[in-house]
Amino acid sequence: MTAATRKVAVVGVSLSDCGRVDEATPYTLHAQAARRALTDAGLERAVVDGFASAGTGVLAPVEVAEYLGLRPTWVDSTSVGGATWEVMAAHAADAIAAGHARAVLLVYGSTARADVRAGRRTGNLSFGARGPLQFEVPYGHTLIAKYAMAARRHMIEHGTTIEQLADVAVQARANAALNPDAMFRAPITVDDVLDGPVIADPFTKLHCCIRSDGGAAVLLAAEDVVRDCRTAPVWILGTGEHVSHAAMSEWPDFTRSPAAVSGRLAFERAGVRPSEIDFAQIYDAFTYMTLVTLEDLGFCAKGEGGDFVGKGRLRVEGGQLPVNTDGGGLSAQHPGMRGLFLLVEAVRQLRGEAGARQVRGADGGLPRLGVAAGTGGWFCSSATMVLGR
Repeated sequence: MTAATRKVAVVGVSLSDCGRVDEATPYTLHAQAARRALTDAGLERAVVDGFASAGTGVLAPVEVAEYLGLRPTWVDSTSVGGATWEVMAAHAADAIAAGHARAVLLVYGSTARADVRAGRRTGNLSFGARGPLQFEVPYGHTLIAKYAMAARRHMIEHGTTIEQLADVAVQARANAALNPDAMFRAPITVDDVLDGPVIADPFTKLHCCIRSDGGAAVLLAAEDVVRDCRTAPVWILGTGEHVSHAAMSEWPDFTRSPAAVSGRLAFERAGVRPSEIDFAQIYDAFTYMTLVTLEDLGFCAKGEGGDFVGKGRLRVEGGQLPVNTDGGGLSAQHPGMRGLFLLVEAVRQLRGEAGARQVRGADGGLPRLGVAAGTGGWFCSSATMVLGR
C-alpha cells in the first residue's frame, strides 16, 4: 500500500464546554476539546504530527499548537469564515493520503458570548472597511444585512415565504430539544419567530444564530492508525470547496450559493448522489442559509427550498432528511466559525452516539452516509464533505 492510496478517517471528535462559559479563555476551550478528542480516539498526543487551527492569536496555529504542547510537521491555518474547518479537513485528508502526516488535529475555541458580556468586545457590524469592503461598509451594509438581502431576493424570485424560513428555525429547535447540550431547547412556533424583533428585514431575532461560547476538535488519521483507535472509523469519502465573491456587487446570483459547486464536487468525488444521504449538517447562521444550501447541494431543485423545508422534513423525529440534528447554530451553539461543530455531529451520528437525537434508517439501523456543508462570510465560500462508515 503506497502513501498516495491511504484512506483517511475521522477517529476522534469532541466538544469543549459550550453555551455559557464565563470563566474560560479561548485557549482553555482549545485544550479541553483537544484532550477530549484524543481521549475519544484512544490515542496519545504524541501521535499527532499535523495541526490546523484558525481564529485565535496572531500566529494561528503556531500559538495554539504551542499552548497544546504540540510540535507539528504539517500545519494549516486557512481561514475562509464558517467554511474554514471543512476546507482544512479536506486539506488534512489530502496530506494524510499523500503521506505528509499520519494524524492531524483540528481545534477551535471561542468565548464570543462571554467576551461581549464582559465588555471585552462588542458585537461585530462588519469585518472592516478596507479593500473591496470600503464600497459597502460606509453605507451600513452589515453582515446580517447581506444575508437578509439575499433572502429577500430568493423570496422575490421564487415565492419563498417568511413562514417557510421561520419553519427552519422551528425544526432546528425541535432537534435541539433532543440534545441535552443545546443552549436553547424550549419549543418555538412559526408565530414566535415572526413576532420577534426585526434584526434585518426580513429576519427577526429567531431567524439568526445564537451567540455562545464553545470549542470543538476533530482528529483525522491514516488507515494504518485506525487499528489503534478505540472508536469505529468514519471515512472521508469526498470533498469540495469553492469561493465566490467578497463584494456583494460581484455575486452574480443571490439565490445561488457556492455550495452549488462545492457540493457537486464532493458528491462526484465520493461517488454518491444526494438522494443517498441520510442526514445533513449545514451551516446555519441564518435560516436562509439552510434553505438555499439544501437547494444547491441538490436535495431539491432551485426555487423549491421553501416547499422542501416544510412538513417537518428537517426533523430528527420523522424527518425525510434530518438537518442539523444537534439543533445547529440556531439553537445548539454558535461561538463563531461553527464549521467544526458540523463535523463533530456528523461523526457522532454515523457512529450511533447521538442519543435521543440519533438518526435511524427505515429499518432502524444507523445512517450510512452524511454530509457536512460549511459556509463562510456572506456566502463568500463553501466547503462540503461527504462522510461514511
